[in-house]
Amino acid sequence: MILVDTHVVVWLSGEQKRLSPLAVAAIAEARADSDGIAISDVTLWELAMLTARGRVDLPGSLEGFLRHVEANFVVLPVSGRIAERGIQFTEAYPRDPMDRLIGATALVAGISLVTADEKIHASKEVPTIW
Repeated sequence: MILVDTHVVVWLSGEQKRLSPLAVAAIAEARADSDGIAISDVTLWELAMLTARGRVDLPGSLEGFLRHVEANFVVLPVSGRIAERGIQFTEAYPRDPMDRLIGATALVAGISLVTADEKIHASKEVPTIW
């Protein structure tokens, strides 16, 4: 199982050319695996917020897209352990609360995060694929 960042969910819906070859391979392998591809539950909120602000154009309605995501990804809920881990990142890690919760989800679940976020890669605090 792998965890994908919010932008990866968007790119999988129509901009797959933006994914790196390593990301494409990891996603294909995870799809073939019985555990599948995971997202943090905060990704659903982030998708809704980005759509409402006009920063993301989704194929079809927001409601339909969110139902599609819920049906095709394993949605991992934020737990107390994830919340606690999310506040323990150093200053090298992005300060955005969503980035911190998504990163903490990967750490607590013991899986890699597929992300293009250079700050997350540079921090080396979360195992990433890109």
